[in-house]
Amino acid sequence: MAVPDQTSVRKGSLLRTIQAVAWSFIGIRKNSAYQEDVARLNIVHIIAVAIAAVILLVLGLVALVHWVVQ
Repeated sequence: MAVPDQTSVRKGSLLRTIQAVAWSFIGIRKNSAYQEDVARLNIVHIIAVAIAAVILLVLGLVALVHWVVQ
């Protein structure tokens, strides 16, 4: 029996990765959906999207504070 390589098992779309990271930011997620994400998504993509999301969140908060103070 052939063992599938890592790239054929973990094929997730960018949209699916963004959705998984967004649900993680909110903090609510079904265990079944989490397990499906673990099986399908690439950890490198998840980390990259999460870092980008954190940067956007921080920049958005800085812009909001700057706008309120003005």
